Amino acid sequence: MTEWKEYKLGEIADVRDGTHDSPKESNNGFPLVTSKNIKNGKIDLSNTYLISKSDYEFVNQRSKVDKWDILFSMIGTIGECAIVKQQPEYAIKNVGLFKTHGDELLAYWIYYYIHSQQAKSEMRACIKGSTQQYISLSDLRNFPIELPIKEKQLEIVSILSSLDDKIDLLHRENATLEQMAETLFRQWFVVERKEEWEEVALGDVVKTTSGGTPSRKISEYYENGTINWVKSKELDGSFISSTEELITEEAVANSSAKMLPEKSVLIAMYGATVGEYGILSKPMTCNQAVCALIPNKNYPYTYLYVWTALMKEDFINLASGAAQQNISQDLIKQQIVCSDLDKIKQYDEMVRGYFEKMENNQKQIQTLIQMRDGLLPRLMSGEVKI
Repeated sequence: MTEWKEYKLGEIADVRDGTHDSPKESNNGFPLVTSKNIKNGKIDLSNTYLISKSDYEFVNQRSKVDKWDILFSMIGTIGECAIVKQQPEYAIKNVGLFKTHGDELLAYWIYYYIHSQQAKSEMRACIKGSTQQYISLSDLRNFPIELPIKEKQLEIVSILSSLDDKIDLLHRENATLEQMAETLFRQWFVVERKEEWEEVALGDVVKTTSGGTPSRKISEYYENGTINWVKSKELDGSFISSTEELITEEAVANSSAKMLPEKSVLIAMYGATVGEYGILSKPMTCNQAVCALIPNKNYPYTYLYVWTALMKEDFINLASGAAQQNISQDLIKQQIVCSDLDKIKQYDEMVRGYFEKMENNQKQIQTLIQMRDGLLPRLMSGEVKI
């Protein structure tokens, strides 16, 4: 490790943060990115609100984002980060900004280092606040980061980024397959909708349920668990094959959590995740913030999944009109689905192959993620020699 030196993050990058003000929302203009828009190494602009050009320019006087900078969530959910890979046209609010001044290699090194277990552990020690957790700008500037010589940085980053490239390719293939399924759904069930089709409420033809949270006071419910337990924040529009937490059979028996069958379609009902969705690759349980749609012979998972995906914005809008920004299981059950069972069967036959490919891709993604996450700490600590 003689080739490695320890620096403070503020010594190798210009560490700033976004505006602390709340610019007015505008009908048109530029997106305002907050911590909730940084997830899984990506910057999601789909649910940002727009600010005026004058506010955008004012915010950017002190926190302009450029290509190869890094955005870091420093309030609420701590530690999510993303590399800015294209010259951006958005402003940031309450988001950490690590400016690398166009140094692509440094950007990738910081990104991967922050994802190492060593860095995560040190980051957790810096977290302050009880109601709203945060990490201060001062702590970020003083955050220790180890750096080898440039040649070693390049070798390590090349290995990790090649795995990420494969993961990204599979994600993009799945997005294309889902888009194809959505296009056919819109054509058959919206554009070509027959007048004679009856309006049928989802709850009249599909069983729905939600879950629960086993008591946190009983540690045995979570220790050595074998049953996957899905939380709403884990719904990201894909097949779910693993979860952050596992619970025991005793936990299921003594809580509102219940076993859900394979291919159940899940919808997030509360808070910032409202409308997010996913599908189970195997039987699992979920918490009370999730509604599960149980597929059946007449309403297969292929139809329910795409119906849910296309209802996402409606669910978000329905939640926005509520006092607590939530939707209920009863509200979901009231939504209208197609009554033409023959058409639904034809649709299932047309797109089933897409979904089988998507599920297989998701399994490959999980394997690659496990490989990357296993290599990352060993490469970043110098344990693995290249």
